[in-house]
Formats: sequence, C-alpha cells, structure tokens
Amino acid sequence: MSIVVGESLPEVATFVVKPDGPMATSTGQVFANKRAVLFAVPGAFTPTCSARHLPGFVEKADVIFDKGVDLIACVSVNDAFVMAAWAGRHDAGKAITMIADGNGTFVRAIGLDRDMSERGMGYRSQRFAMVLADGVVEQLFVESAGGYGISSAENVLSHL
Repeated sequence: MSIVVGESLPEVATFVVKPDGPMATSTGQVFANKRAVLFAVPGAFTPTCSARHLPGFVEKADVIFDKGVDLIACVSVNDAFVMAAWAGRHDAGKAITMIADGNGTFVRAIGLDRDMSERGMGYRSQRFAMVLADGVVEQLFVESAGGYGISSAENVLSHL
C-alpha cells in the first residue's frame, strides 16, 4: 500500500549529498519544519530523468521557492556518489537537495518502489512528486509506469 495524502513520511535513514561528501541523516531531519517538494526518479542519468525531470525542477526552482516552498528534494535509488555526479552534471546542487536511497529503503517504506528487473535495473522508485508540510503529504502525483507529466515541475508548480 502506498502513502496517501494526509499521512506522514516514515522515519527512514538516508544520505543527503553535501559539497564535502555524503551526510547520513533521516527523512525526519530533512523534512522537519519545512514546506517541501519531493520528487523521485527511477534512476540518475536515465533518459527522462536527465533530459526532463531533474532539469525541470532546476529551471523552475526559484518560482517554486517563491510559492512558499523551503526545500526541493530529489530522491533516487542510487548511491550518494552517483547522485552527486548527477547533480553536478545538471548544476542542481544549489537548488535541489539530492537524497540517495541506495537500498530503496525509503521508497519501499512509502510503497512507491517498482521492480524494474526486466530492464536490468532491479528495484527502483516509481516516478512521483509530492508536496509536504513538516513531513506530512499534502499532495501526491504518481506517474503510471513509463509516464512523465504529472510529477513534472510544471505540474507541481501549478498546484502550489
């Protein structure tokens, strides 16, 4: 069962990409006392994620922040070093907090994991976005398999 509007994110250990390396933290620490947009991608450096999803949030970050959002975060089932390299490739580090869910613990805990073994990718995250207030889901946008649109920066922005 996946997380729904009105539920709190579970407390899960994770890593956030920082300029000096990965920082161990938890979802509770990342999202506490913040209005946040969290979006998830199946994988760093994958085609749609790299061409549209992450770049859209980088491009729209200032407008999203102007709508009262304190934090924009991207999560993927990749390690912190891959997430750092991907953020660097897209100049995302200044606007987007990159969360490495290397073992998929977070996306499994919220029921938004997906078996992509047939494509050689193992278990990954579904593509989604959510708006959070102090870790509580206010809005949730989950894509159908292979889809892209409702979790885009443009769509999320239209609901802020």
